[in-house]
Amino acid sequence: MNVVPETDVVIIGGGPTGLVLAIELGLRGVRVVLVDDKPDTATLPAANATQARTMEHFRRLGLAEAIRAQGLPPDYPTDVTYWTRYNSHELARFELPASRDARAMVRSLSGSWSAAELPHRCSQLYIEPILKARAQALPSVQLRFASRVEEFADHGSHVSAQVRDLAAGGTRRISARYLVGADGPRSLVRKQLGIAYGGEGGARRDFMGGQMHAIHVKAPGLYDFLGSKRAWMYWAFNPERRAFMAAINGVDEFVFHTQLREDHGDAVSDADALRMFWQALGAEMDVRFLARLSWKAGFTLVADEFARGQVFMAGDAVHLFTPTGGLGYNTGVEDAVNLGWKLAAVINGWAGPDLLSTYESERRPVALRNTAFARRFADSVGLFAPHPRIEEASAEGAALRAQAGEYLNRHSRAEFNIPGVTFGARYDGSRAIVGDGTAAPPDEANQYVPSACPGGRAPHAWLADGQSLFDRFGFEFTLVCLREPGETARAFERAARAGAIPLATLAPGSAELRDAYQADYALIRPDQVVAWRGNEGFSDADATLAALCARPALR
Repeated sequence: MNVVPETDVVIIGGGPTGLVLAIELGLRGVRVVLVDDKPDTATLPAANATQARTMEHFRRLGLAEAIRAQGLPPDYPTDVTYWTRYNSHELARFELPASRDARAMVRSLSGSWSAAELPHRCSQLYIEPILKARAQALPSVQLRFASRVEEFADHGSHVSAQVRDLAAGGTRRISARYLVGADGPRSLVRKQLGIAYGGEGGARRDFMGGQMHAIHVKAPGLYDFLGSKRAWMYWAFNPERRAFMAAINGVDEFVFHTQLREDHGDAVSDADALRMFWQALGAEMDVRFLARLSWKAGFTLVADEFARGQVFMAGDAVHLFTPTGGLGYNTGVEDAVNLGWKLAAVINGWAGPDLLSTYESERRPVALRNTAFARRFADSVGLFAPHPRIEEASAEGAALRAQAGEYLNRHSRAEFNIPGVTFGARYDGSRAIVGDGTAAPPDEANQYVPSACPGGRAPHAWLADGQSLFDRFGFEFTLVCLREPGETARAFERAARAGAIPLATLAPGSAELRDAYQADYALIRPDQVVAWRGNEGFSDADATLAALCARPALR
C-alpha cells in the first residue's frame, strides 16, 4: 500500500543537534516534526564551549551574533586556570580573549586561526533557547516538546513513529519519509535498531575517568574567594579533590564537576555535594544548588552504524565523549549540518538518494577521530595526579607546585588551543567529493593548515570590503571563481540549471585567494567543504555535479 507521508522528517531529540538539524531543513522548506520528552530546552548546564567551526555554522544560519551576546559579560576573560584549591595557589593560566575582544581579534588572525568566528564560551542553557526560537519561526517546522516517541517502524518507502503527548495524554502515529534519532546516549533509535557502540566504555583515571557529579550552583559571594583576575574555567588540583568549574553568567552562577571516589557509591546527598564543593574551594561558604546530576567520564564510544534504511542518527546517539576539549556537542552540530543539506537535497529532488550514504561514510571517521582526540586530552589531565605534598608550605611544596604548573601550562595549550581539531576534519574518499590527487595537510590537534585540497573546510579570508568570504557563499553550492569567470564557470552554471541544482557563482577578485586555493575555480558544498577544484578548460562540469549529487548525468 502506498502511504503519503504527512511530513518529510521526524527528529527525535530537541538538544543542539536536533534543533540545528531542524533549522537546516526548515530553511530549505523541508517539513519537520521534532519531538522531545522534556517540557522545554535544557535546564542543566551541559556543554559550555562552542568551538570556532560551530560558530561559523551559527554565522551561516544567522545566529552567531545572538549567541555571542549570551553567556559571560562581553569584557569577561575566558581564561582557563589551574589551582591547588580555588582560594589558594594558582598553578597555571592560559589566557583567552573576552567575547568583545574575539569579535575584533578574528579579523587580524591568519594561518591556523584564519576564520570567520572564534570560539565562544557560553552555556547550552543560553544557546538552546536561541536555536529553539529560530526553528520555531520556520513555517515548515513543528516542535513538540513534552512528547515522547515510544517506538517507530521503517516501512521501506516511509517511516512511522508512535508519539505520546506527555502533557495532554494520548498517542498518535506520524508518518514521514525519514526519521533521525538525535536522542542522546540512551538513544531509543539506536537501541531499537540493535546498533552497538564500539570503543572504550570505562577508562579509569585519577580524574575524568569514573563516576562524576555535576552541580549547577548559585553563589553570589564566590568571586570574593576567587581573586580579582577572573577566569572562565577553574580546575582544582589537590590530593583530596579533583574538580573543574565553569563560570555561567559571570555574576553568580557556576557549574561544578568533580569525580566521586570509588568507595563513595552512587548516591550523593546535598551534604556530600556541599562538602565536595568546599574541598575544591578551600573554604566554607553558603551556596544554593540549582540542579545536580551524576554522569560518567571515561567514554570513547562510536556507534557501529550511523544509519539504516530510512533512519539516521546523530550527536550523542552515535558518539559519546569524555568532555575534555569540549568536542561532543560540537561534533553533533556538524553531524546535523552534514545530514541536513543532504536530506534536503534528496527531498527537494536535486540529489539522488544514494547521497545519503555519504553521511555515515563522512561523519563516522570524524567521530572516531574526535573521540580519540578527546581521550588524549583526558589522559593528559586525568592521569597526571597531584603529589601528596603539593599544598605544603615548604620549599618542596613550592617546587612541586612549579613542576605541576609547568605541566598544566603545556596541557592547557594542548587542550584549549586546538585549531587542527576544530577546522581539520576531512572527508577524503567520499563519493560526495571529487579528489584532485593532492595530499591533505597533516591532521594535528594544535595546528591547522588551510588547504583547498578537496574534502576539507574551504580556506577562509577577509575580503577587501571587510566581509568574510564565507558570508559571500551561497546557501547551497557555490562556484568560487578565483580568476575572471570563463567557459568553465559557464559550463557549471549550465549543468546546474539542467539539473535544477542550486548554484551560486562568486568572483571575489582577490589574487591572494587564488594563491590560497591553488586553482582557478573551487566548488564549495553547502557545508563549506571544498567538493572540487580545477582550472579554466575543465570540460566535465555535468559529470562532476552529477557525481556530487549522486544522480545520473544531468543532460
